[in-house]
Amino acid sequence: MLNLSEEQIIRQVALFIWPLMRISAMFVSVPLFSIKAVPARVRLILSVVITLVVMPLLPPLPAVDMFSYSGFMMAITQIMIGLTTGFILQLVFASVVFAGQSIALSMGLGFSTMVDPQSGQQMPVIAQFYTVTTTLIFISLDGHLVLIQMLLDSFRTLPIGIEGIDKAGIWSILAWSSRMFAGGLLLALPVIASLLLVNIIFGVAARSAPQLQIFSVGFPVTLMLGMMLVWKTLPDLLEQFSGQLTDGYDFIGQLLRL
Repeated sequence: MLNLSEEQIIRQVALFIWPLMRISAMFVSVPLFSIKAVPARVRLILSVVITLVVMPLLPPLPAVDMFSYSGFMMAITQIMIGLTTGFILQLVFASVVFAGQSIALSMGLGFSTMVDPQSGQQMPVIAQFYTVTTTLIFISLDGHLVLIQMLLDSFRTLPIGIEGIDKAGIWSILAWSSRMFAGGLLLALPVIASLLLVNIIFGVAARSAPQLQIFSVGFPVTLMLGMMLVWKTLPDLLEQFSGQLTDGYDFIGQLLRL
């Protein structure tokens, strides 16, 4: 008969709970797995399976009581590490949404919305199209597998303990979040600049000859031109998104000290 003391049982439970917190927190915030279409049960099963795989490879854990103040701080640290790894990629995808919303407003399609399966909120169709396309690129590049591998490697470079992402790392995350607006503007700038030039031309023509009623035909022309520009600039947008995704992985690697 197997006899285990209370201390041994708590040690084995801690060996499972600490990595589970970091891994499950990553699945809560990472794109693709955090959408409402993926049940919480699926995320829990994936977190438990990956935790069971990584448990034998973990370095020795610190002797910290799970129900003490140090244990509470250690749990917060693991959750923050997991949430941060997924949050960085969420910022990359948010830049795509920002670009799609800006283009939709410039085209006059800001009123045409549909429910986004990832956030559950109303979103312009152009932004939804960009989100679906970039998500397929993310899957085809095995981006989710790369992130899981980086998180597992973080147990070696950033072992389980009270020490996690330091204050400088938190400030760097806040500074890097500005990339969401800068990257979104970079993605949408060709289409927005072209449509702005067309609207300026229509405005000058309407001012010069009011009897022509330029704005009655301006909306369909702007809409058709916008759709053509979206189609023509899509390869460049996907290439820029891949570059932003690589920058996001590099930044995650710096935070996890990989």
